[in-house]
Amino acid sequence: MTSDFRSAGHDAVELLADYLDGLPARSVWTPMPEAARGALLDAPLPERGTELTTLVKTVGETVLPYPMGNGHPRFFGWVNAAPAPAGVLGALAGAAMNPSSAGGDHADVHLERTVVRWLAELVGFPHPPGGGLLTSGASMATIVALGAARNRAAARLGVDVRQDGVAALPPLVGYVSAETHSCVRKAAELLGIGSRNLKVVATDAEGRLDPAALRSQLDADRAAGLVPFLVVGSAGTVNTGAIDDLAALADVCERSAEGIWFHVDGAYGAFGRLDPVSAPRYAGLERADSLALDPHKWLGVPVDCGCVLVRDAEQLRGTFSLVPAYLRDEDAGSLGWFSEYGIEQTRPFRSLKVWATIAAAGREGIVRDISRCCTLARTLGQLVEQEPDLELLAPVETSIVAFRYRPAGERALSEERLQQVNAALAVAVQQRGRAFVTGTVLAGHEAVRACLLNAATTEDDLRILLDEVLAAGAALGTEL
Repeated sequence: MTSDFRSAGHDAVELLADYLDGLPARSVWTPMPEAARGALLDAPLPERGTELTTLVKTVGETVLPYPMGNGHPRFFGWVNAAPAPAGVLGALAGAAMNPSSAGGDHADVHLERTVVRWLAELVGFPHPPGGGLLTSGASMATIVALGAARNRAAARLGVDVRQDGVAALPPLVGYVSAETHSCVRKAAELLGIGSRNLKVVATDAEGRLDPAALRSQLDADRAAGLVPFLVVGSAGTVNTGAIDDLAALADVCERSAEGIWFHVDGAYGAFGRLDPVSAPRYAGLERADSLALDPHKWLGVPVDCGCVLVRDAEQLRGTFSLVPAYLRDEDAGSLGWFSEYGIEQTRPFRSLKVWATIAAAGREGIVRDISRCCTLARTLGQLVEQEPDLELLAPVETSIVAFRYRPAGERALSEERLQQVNAALAVAVQQRGRAFVTGTVLAGHEAVRACLLNAATTEDDLRILLDEVLAAGAALGTEL
């Protein structure tokens, strides 16, 4: 078996290296042929085993030719990064060790404490020992953070929510904006808070949560007998990359009689703080009670890898710790096991791929790459503004550019036709194969959005993207 693994491992590395090297020369994405799709969907359960070298060959023939596209320098869709090669190798080594990183005295546990601290240092968030852990992604990080927020609010009301449940609580109210990521609502529903008790606060013209509107809503809810307990700010929304006035939101929370928990969703955008031009917009992030991050986004750590950071480690541990006798470890130290700080008991070895990704680039390399992405985004915004047939729909704050096709002059379209064209535009660009963008809706306008996370992207790639948007838009305008 070892010799078979060694031979297949060499084949796999060659195959994957060729795959990564060849990405820029291929189509960004193409629909799977029906036969190829059917071969994966209808594959029978094998009766006999297959040699590892044969399996590697099969992967090369049936899986790698049909990627999502996110390794390509002209992939601008959603918030999906190209994988960092060092992270790929770290993921492989981590899988070979295959521990449960719940706790104990083995390398992955200590390495996770280090990389969590590194992540906190990168974004400038205070990091007490035990004040964070790696998760599957920002959705799980948000559940963990909001669970701690709920339990702190309950304790201040004299309720032991772990014992008595949410039925013993008065209505707890959280405050979000229309741009807040859907994972916050999912977390509120799962934790028994209820989506009805997430109040959507007005935003300004750029989509930032309005602190004055927040204060007014808080006063109205207190008068109605409700209990405010949470405010969620965004350090880079997924629609436009907008950054809330985090310092002003922190002021509101800190001055509240209830001691409102301030959570910041930095899943995509918090690492933008490393760009010198963007950094001032993040003032106040360090004052949050909790912060959700996704190293598997802008840092390029292979999926899955999120992170939750908190200021109060004991609050986090008090929310989740339930150590059965068979897992007690008197030598674990005062911090206890990672499984005491979140939901997962069996936890994968995520930290090695994070460590490898950060160590390979260093702070200098990470700053360089993130700054390049932000610079390219600003350049793309300028190119959009210079093109008469395109309209920029939001300021470029991080590395997301939201715009729409809007032909000028004799080719001008009615607003109804513009909506139809732009609603179909992202898919039309995807199917052409030379670039990949996704769609969204901003202030009622159908739009396309380009998210730049790949430092290998060039200005020529940006021009190809705009050429594809213009060509696809013109074709749709005629067809529709």
